[in-house]
Amino acid sequence: MARSKTSKAWMQEHVSDLYVRRAKAEGYRSRAAYKLMELDERDHLLRPGLWVVDLGAAPGGWSQVAAARVGKAGRVVAVDVLEMAPLPGVEFILGDFSEEATLVRVARALDGHAADLVLSDMAPNMSGMAEVDQARSLHLAELALEFCTRHLKPGGGLLVKVFQGAGFDGFVAELRRRFSRVAVRKPRSSRSRSAEVYLLATGFRGEPRPTQGDK
Repeated sequence: MARSKTSKAWMQEHVSDLYVRRAKAEGYRSRAAYKLMELDERDHLLRPGLWVVDLGAAPGGWSQVAAARVGKAGRVVAVDVLEMAPLPGVEFILGDFSEEATLVRVARALDGHAADLVLSDMAPNMSGMAEVDQARSLHLAELALEFCTRHLKPGGGLLVKVFQGAGFDGFVAELRRRFSRVAVRKPRSSRSRSAEVYLLATGFRGEPRPTQGDK
């Protein structure tokens, strides 16, 4: 089947992308590795000994960076519905983290610990319809936040990709209910035309208490 003009343009951009070429030259699984490295250098997310869960990890660019920075004293648990080739220092779980069976396996991998940091660079399969893609992206971010209620320790952090659009402000408000601080980040290594941003939430408070209006 002949490629569409859109797919040809994307492939040309991908092949000529500086970060794609750097990833191949420097042995990283994907260009996304540079996004996490840049965010870590700014906000000091990763340090030796941390326990990290990487949601939607395949092909493994973020897990690769995280494992190198938490070292042997830490642990990285990667989860995805897609297969991922093994990485040193990373325990991979094949499954949907929104399903109970997968959550049980994650808990077993954490060996009784709560995560210090949850990472989510997930994006939906893009349909090309902005409203649909935005809703799907936001749903993935909400699932990552829900995961935190079960597996993130008090005071821990969440780094999650979202697309700016409908529902964005509401999601940020919900993060602020559950975390002490929330910051918006746009790494230089993100493609400039992309609506993606990263929300860094730190100081996890746990499940918020209901307010008067929630009753």
